[in-house]
Amino acid sequence: MKPPSIFALLGALTLSAHAQEAKPLKVMLITGGCCHDYKTQTNILKKGLEERINATVDQIHVDDGSTKPPLPIFGNPDYAAGYDLVIHDECAADVKDVDTVKAVLKPHVDGIPAIALHCAMHSYRVGEFQKKATKDDDKMWFELLGLQSSGHGAQKPIDIEFTDTSHPITKGAKDWTTGNEELYNNVDVHKTASPLATGKQEKAEAVVVWTNLYGPKKTRVFATTIGHNNATVEDARYLDMVAKGVLWTTDKLDSQGRPKPGYGRPKK
Repeated sequence: MKPPSIFALLGALTLSAHAQEAKPLKVMLITGGCCHDYKTQTNILKKGLEERINATVDQIHVDDGSTKPPLPIFGNPDYAAGYDLVIHDECAADVKDVDTVKAVLKPHVDGIPAIALHCAMHSYRVGEFQKKATKDDDKMWFELLGLQSSGHGAQKPIDIEFTDTSHPITKGAKDWTTGNEELYNNVDVHKTASPLATGKQEKAEAVVVWTNLYGPKKTRVFATTIGHNNATVEDARYLDMVAKGVLWTTDKLDSQGRPKPGYGRPKK
C-alpha cells in the first residue's frame, strides 16, 4: 500500500474562477551528470510536480554521466529569464570555473528562487570543500545552498525525523525511513539556513532537509540531500515535500502549509 500523501488535501481543493485564472508556475528543472539515473528521475519529478501543483516544469537535461556535464545553461547568466524557479538536480563536481559558477548563481543573486536536490550539494566545487570553505570563490555555491557537504557513506536506509513541523513545508509531515540512500555529511550549516529534518543512518546523523535565505535579496531556497535512488524520488512523501518546497520558495504556500488559491492540484 502506498503511504498517504500530504497532498491528499489538495484533492479537496476545487479550483474557483479565481484559481482557474492563476498562471502556472514556470519551473526549470536541471538534471544531468555523474552517478544517477537522471534520465528517469527528470521525468519522475516533472510528472510528480505537475500532478500535485499548478506548475509547468521545463526540463533541461543532458544525458552525460561525467562529473563535468555540458549543461546548456553554462556561460549564460540569463538562463533563467522568465522562470519563477530553478530546480538544481545536477551532479557536476568538476565544474570548477569561477565565471561559469557565478553565471549559474546569477539568477538567484537577482532573486529567482532555487531548489537543490541531492547531488546539487556536491556540485561546483571551485576550491576547498573537504573542510569549511572560507574563501569567497570556494564558498559561493555553498552560500546559495546554506549548507556545505563533502561526501557520504554507503547506501543504507535513512531514518528521517522532521525537527521543525511548524514550517509550512513540513506541516503535517510524518517521520519516515527511506530505502537504501546516501546520507550526506554536514561540513558546515550556514547561519542563513533553517534545518527542517535530520537523517540518521546507523551512528551517523546529519541535516537532510532545510531552507535558506540567500544573498542580499534573501532569495528563498529549499534543499534536501536525499534522492539518490529512483525509489526515493518516486516516493509520494518525497514528491509531496518537493512540491511544497516549490510552493514555499515561490511564495505560493500559506502559513498552514496549504497552496494559495490557484496553486493546488490542477483539475484533470
